Amino acid sequence: MIENRIYLDNAATTPLDPTVIETMVEVMKEHYGNPSSTHGHGRKVKNLVEESRSRIAKWLNCKPSEIFFTSGGTEADNLALRGAAQQLGVDAIISSPIEHHAVTHTVEEIAQQKGIPLHWVNILENGHVDMEHLAVLLQSCEKPLVSLMHANNEIGNMIDIQRVGDLVHQHNGIFHCDTVQTMGHFSFDLSTDSVDFICAAAHKFNGPKGVGFLYVNKKHRIPAEITGGSQEREMRGGTENVYGIVGMTKALEICYAQLDKKRSQIQALKDHMMSELIKYIPGIEFNGDPNGNSLYTVLSVSFPANDAGSMLLFNLDIAGISASGGSACSSGSTKGSHVINAIRPNTDRTTVRFSFGKFNTIAEIDNVVEKLKELYGQNAVTAQ
Repeated sequence: MIENRIYLDNAATTPLDPTVIETMVEVMKEHYGNPSSTHGHGRKVKNLVEESRSRIAKWLNCKPSEIFFTSGGTEADNLALRGAAQQLGVDAIISSPIEHHAVTHTVEEIAQQKGIPLHWVNILENGHVDMEHLAVLLQSCEKPLVSLMHANNEIGNMIDIQRVGDLVHQHNGIFHCDTVQTMGHFSFDLSTDSVDFICAAAHKFNGPKGVGFLYVNKKHRIPAEITGGSQEREMRGGTENVYGIVGMTKALEICYAQLDKKRSQIQALKDHMMSELIKYIPGIEFNGDPNGNSLYTVLSVSFPANDAGSMLLFNLDIAGISASGGSACSSGSTKGSHVINAIRPNTDRTTVRFSFGKFNTIAEIDNVVEKLKELYGQNAVTAQ
């Protein structure tokens, strides 16, 4: 970590766990063979890859043959959506306007290329998916491809995977769920067949960047997007990122060993920040449903409109505080957050996403709140 800086952008990426680094370095030193080679060096590395696949499958309660390694969440989303549209005979796509761009941009392109309708499910005022509208949309389709994320990366709102999956399958649909923000933070039981595809990115749960995986339910077979090799059972050509795969597996192992403890610790950080902001900054509001069905690592804050707001992120950065105005994937965009625009159209407030990890502390939260009180000057109140 950068010395003397406070990092509250864990939804964008998380620091590598030291144990993960040690594990990866050991493999880098000792296991350099190509997993596609049939000699001893290659077989040892191939065993590491397959052992990782089996361990991940065990934690998710699925079969190892249903896990495919990718370069991360975006590739996994693209592989699942494009493959389902090409191979599984879908006649419509249903998604939401607050999905990650890895999904929204992809389904827009697929719908245009295939000439099939793309339906956007309504989003309620609190940021949740309108389940009644989803049911209506499903009734209008013969075999829809539905893509709804488990937890929104900007406001943290979560769906009930089982409920959505059951509803989709009742209408002969295919259900893709982007679980990038929840993998490593919640347990999954994929034996229920409630979902057809889920995806993960290791850097969201203290693993390395550039590696992730896609779960494909055993009922389906989809074509490769990257060709040129028979790796990943001909689902994804290219030499496997062995060090990343091993590091991701170690990171997920640590997550599952600490699941309840980590959730309690991080939820306390989020709750503390909410209460302190309410206490000291009048007019503060929170986007989404932070006290309801919401990801415990994310807090989206809507600050009152004033002169401080226009430079808020810049001033936080100058003060050594790393946070985000939306998803980091759109940090170079001038269009603003499509998520905030969907739930707060034409707002003049400044939104900051604070996202927490296991290495954060209450003292850090207090320091950030103190800086926010300073930045809002006359709008801050004195503690009683």
